[in-house]
Order: sequence, then C-alpha cells, then structure tokens
Amino acid sequence: MCCRIEFALSTGKLPIPKLEDTIRRYLSAQKPLLDDSQFRKTEQLCKSFETGIGKELHEQLVAQDKQNKHTSYISGPWFDMYLTARDPVVLNFNPFMSFDPDPKSEYNDQLIRATNMTVSALRFLKTLRADLLEPEVFHLNPAKSDTDTFKRFIRFVPSFLSWYGAYLVNAYPLDMSQYYRLFNSTRLPRPHRDELFTDDKARHLLVLRKGHFYIFDVLDQDGNIVSASEIQAHLKYILSDNSPAPEFPLSYLTSENRDIWAELRQKLVSGGNKETLRKVDSAVFCLCLDDFPIKDFVHLSHSMLHGDGTNRWFDKSFNLIIAKDGTAAIHFEHAWGDGVAVLRFLNEVFKDSTQAPAITPQSQPASTDSSVAIQKLNFKLSDALKTGISIAKEKFDATVKTLTIDYIQFQRGGREFLKKQKLSPDSMAQLAFQMAFLRQYGQTVATYESCSTAAFKHGRTEAIRPASIFTKRCSEAFVREPSKHSSGELQQMMAKCSTYHNQLTREAAMGQGFDRHLFALRYLAAAKGISMPELFLDPAYRQINHNILSTSTLNSPAVSIGCFAPVVSDGLGIAYAVQDGWIGCNVSTYQGRDAREFLQCVEKALEDMFDALEGKPIKS
Repeated sequence: MCCRIEFALSTGKLPIPKLEDTIRRYLSAQKPLLDDSQFRKTEQLCKSFETGIGKELHEQLVAQDKQNKHTSYISGPWFDMYLTARDPVVLNFNPFMSFDPDPKSEYNDQLIRATNMTVSALRFLKTLRADLLEPEVFHLNPAKSDTDTFKRFIRFVPSFLSWYGAYLVNAYPLDMSQYYRLFNSTRLPRPHRDELFTDDKARHLLVLRKGHFYIFDVLDQDGNIVSASEIQAHLKYILSDNSPAPEFPLSYLTSENRDIWAELRQKLVSGGNKETLRKVDSAVFCLCLDDFPIKDFVHLSHSMLHGDGTNRWFDKSFNLIIAKDGTAAIHFEHAWGDGVAVLRFLNEVFKDSTQAPAITPQSQPASTDSSVAIQKLNFKLSDALKTGISIAKEKFDATVKTLTIDYIQFQRGGREFLKKQKLSPDSMAQLAFQMAFLRQYGQTVATYESCSTAAFKHGRTEAIRPASIFTKRCSEAFVREPSKHSSGELQQMMAKCSTYHNQLTREAAMGQGFDRHLFALRYLAAAKGISMPELFLDPAYRQINHNILSTSTLNSPAVSIGCFAPVVSDGLGIAYAVQDGWIGCNVSTYQGRDAREFLQCVEKALEDMFDALEGKPIKS
C-alpha cells in the first residue's frame, strides 16, 4: 500500500455537454417510456427549451463554469442536493458493500479481523495523507494504457500536460478529492441544510457495541499507528464489556428526518453533550462490533444496510461493521463521496489485511490497562431527548419492516461467456432487468444505472439510461413472442442492445450524459428565481426521474455483495455483479413490489438469453 506515486496525472475538467446533444439524448431515453402523443408533446417542449430559456440557462452555466476553474459545474449543486435533502440518510441514501471472508478461515475471528482491518484502514490513512497513494486510472482501452510502457512514458510528461497524454490512449486518472472526507468526517444535521464536518487532527477511533460508545487513540502524538497488540487489547476489552444495552440508544437519532435530528442535536449540545458529540464527529472512523453471526446473504444485507438501529452512527463518513463471525462490511454516508472512493478503500483494506495482517491468531494482546486507555462516552439525556429517541426508534422499526431484500446467483455463466459472444456483460445484466420487469408488470419504466465521472476534476456521477428502444424491442421479442423469432434474430437484437449500452456507458463516463446537465440547468433556474421552465414541469420529465429500477454494479475480487434501498417508494434497488462464472443480483423493495418474483423473472430472462446464445429454443 505504501508505494510512492510513480506517475502524476492531473484530471481534466468535467465538460458541459452541448445543449443540442443533451436534448437529443434526453429524447432518446424518453422514447421507450412514452406513447406517441406524449412523446410529441415532450419533443415540442424540448424544442422550445432548446431555442428559448434553455439556451439562456446553458450560456449562463457555461459562463459560470469558466469562472469556477477550481471545480466542476455539478459539484456544488450535487452537494446541495444531498445536504438539503431532509429524508433520513438510512435507506434513502446510505448503501453498503461487504468484504469477502478472509481466505484463511482462522483470521475471520471477530477480534482478529477487527484488529487487522482497523490497522489496514489506518495504513491507508497514513499513505493517503503522506501523498503516497498511487492515483487510480480509469482505462477505456486497457490494452494500450494499462501497460508499463505507458507508465514509463507518462512519468516524463509535465504534470500540466499529463492528463492530455493519458487522454490520447483513453486512460483517465480518477479525481481523488473525495478521499479527504473519508476519515475524521461526519455529516452534521442542521436546519434546512446539513454540514460536512472534518477534523483531521483527531487521533481516536470510535467503537460501537450493543449501543454503547467507546473511544481510544489509534494514532500517537506524532501521527504513527499505535501498536496492533494495543489495538487488539482495547477491542478485546470492549468485547468483554457485559453492560446491558442502553435503554435509550442515541444512534436512533441519526436515522431521523434531518430537521428533527437537527433540533434534537441542538438539545443534546445545550444539555451538556457538546464535547462528547465532538468526539463522535471527529473520530477517525466508526467501528461497529455486532454480537451475532451472519446467517445468509439476505440477513447480511439487512444487517449491513440498516441493522436494528442501535449499533451504527449513520452520519459518519463510513461505519466499518464486523459481525460475530468476522463478516465485514462498509456502510457509508453518500453526501461526501461516491462508491469509487469507498471501493478503492475497501479493496486496499482487504488486500492489506489478508496479505500483510497486523496480527495472527497466535498474537497476544498487549499487557496494557485498557480501562484507562478507553473512554466510554456517556450522554446526558433530558426527557425531551428520551422521547425523541423513542419516536425515532418507532419510525425506524416501522420503516425497515416494509423493506424486503432477496438475492440470487445465476450459475450458468457470466462475464467470460458473454465476452466470447462479443457482448457487454453489463448490458446483458441490464437487458435481463428490462425483460424481468416487462414479464412481471407488463411495461418498460424509468431505469437508472450509476456511472462515475471521477475521470474529471470534482466529477461525481452521471446516469446511464439502460431502458432504450433496443432493450424494449428485444424484451418484447423474448417475453411476448419468442416463438416468432429464431435464435439468430434474438442474438442480433441482443447485439444491438449491447452496442447501444456501450455507447451510453462511454458517453456517461466522459461526462456526456443528459441527466446532470439538465439537473444543473434546473438548479440554476431555481437559484436565479426564474419561473421553472415548462420542460421541467412536463409529466414525462417527472416520470423519467422517478426511477423505478435503480441499479448499480461494483466488480471487485474483495466484494461479496452490496445493497441499497429503492430510491422511490414503488421502486426496486438492484445491486448486481457479473463475475467470470456467475451473475449475482441483490434486490430491495418496499411493500407493493415483490422482490422474489422479480428475481425469478430475472433468472428466467437470463436462462432465455443464454439459450438463445447457444442456439436453443426459448422455453415458454
């Protein structure tokens, strides 16, 4: 982990797409969702927007972007979008990713894994702060750019030109500005708009167990990592604490509506808890030690996505959660950053803790007085705060009861097989979701796939819109009339879906989608007090932004599963991975949608697609 940067690459600026390109892409995405008369109306509104108020707003946005050379046009509005949202962060925003087990089973003991992962996380922190963390590079054409020759070449290019050198071979260094908020950071509830707080001078770890809060220093006064045997001793001490769970677990407040939580936090501060809260907020990160083993993937997903509300601090930049059997995950708050930064951290922690573990099963904890080194935090709670906690618990319990999560692993094949067919694995997973929803509900709906724009300075994300005229035609052929088409015809339709999805993915990664551009124009209109342009009042605009299918994929040898809740009440949250020999899919729904039935439809879709690719008839 601690290797010096071999080549310095400076990221380029996130481009603002041409307005005509954005409108064209927007209409293409609307085509499969609207009937002819709805589409004509939307088309007319787009033309008026493009030549009228939209043109003015676009010119203002471009002028503003030229003045703000230090950041991207989406960064400010995107932070605002997250921080002004008043919905609870849990389920509405925070996702999780879980680690694979340690390959050496004896290292999956809770105390050993917690110690090793804590030390590896601190090694990452030290590497990051010493500017020794090698930049990640996004390779659009890895055969040309992910090579020693390219690395040697780019090392001799001046840093201000290096981005262009990388650009020539379709390699883009990822923006690393988000990493600053990874440690010592918390989202603080404030009335109307929350605040991101970071105190990188703090040296202590926050540990939660059974709803109790403990802190102890993990860095010494010189910023060096405290010995692993001391960390092990302190965690062992915490695991041996037999105190009953608190009657009023404070953590529930972080699951509340943000304005209610802001008001209750003010009561906490004025009630003599200011310094104690400061210790929670400034901690390097939050380690959550759970007192039960994980039964299966569904139990894992519920535990890591929300748990029982007592043993998480949902506002912390991330919670590192370790169950009784050593199952581990990262649950993270989303305002400060996106999955790319968290995934990099997760990969490094997994690699370091498994390949260079700080302690072994034979290691003995240090002979140290943990009762002196550890401070157990106590909060003074008034009757109003106790009532607030009780109400938050009731709301939390009622909400999580409505959430269903289910998981499948399709074992017939995956990435390798699809690549041999010259098909994009991601596009085929997305096609399966379109086919499944059509089979289950008889329609094509707004679909969102997250795509990072970290190849650009302060880029965040762009949306890929997987529902297209190609996926609609292909889905209808498979679901409604498979007997009318030969396997060759079905293969051709799948190939068109793949080609178009690849195009959408490239455009989104290069900042050439339409969602963020339209979002920024709408944000600008609201900020300037201009009456909302008709395009944004169109029911079709509302509909395409009501993402019934919200999807996200993360491929990593260190990740076993991820999950997030649906983004709308009648939606599905689909976390998926296409691996070499299998396709995994983790689906969350609220009451009103059936996750199990949807996954059965996904399995049927994948079976049909694989049959068609192998020239077999489609089974009805």
